[in-house]
Amino acid sequence: MYYYIIAGLIIIIDQLTKWLIVKNMEIGDHIPVIENFLYITSHRNRGAAWGILQGQMWFFYIITAIVIVGLIYYIQKHTKQNVVMGVALGFMLGGAIGNFIDRLFRKEVVDFINTYIFSYDFPIFNIADSALCIGVGLLFIHMLFFEGKKKEQA
Repeated sequence: MYYYIIAGLIIIIDQLTKWLIVKNMEIGDHIPVIENFLYITSHRNRGAAWGILQGQMWFFYIITAIVIVGLIYYIQKHTKQNVVMGVALGFMLGGAIGNFIDRLFRKEVVDFINTYIFSYDFPIFNIADSALCIGVGLLFIHMLFFEGKKKEQA
């Protein structure tokens, strides 16, 4: 149950921040937060990460629906005594649903976090994207450190 609360909080924060961007900024507007490092930039994406597969909405609807069902299945079946995996899947579920809501109702994803890392202009992203990355990172940590110990003990 806690993992669904995590997902719900991510969805709320994601949708609230996207709503604020849509209501208060024009596409292309940017606000410096930390000069030469972090900006809030209003951007739209009709594709996946880094803008690949632009305009393939039906593909995204189908894939995202399958991913959401799979995440819910894994939360139900494999997180009873596995907190790290549950948190990871909760983050991934929240991120997947956050971007799915955009694709469903806006026909595009609202992105706004714009970073420059060592002068490289990293692709603009949002809270849902961040949650997905955090979830994948936690899942990787879980598999690397916790699943290995289970196998050693068996």
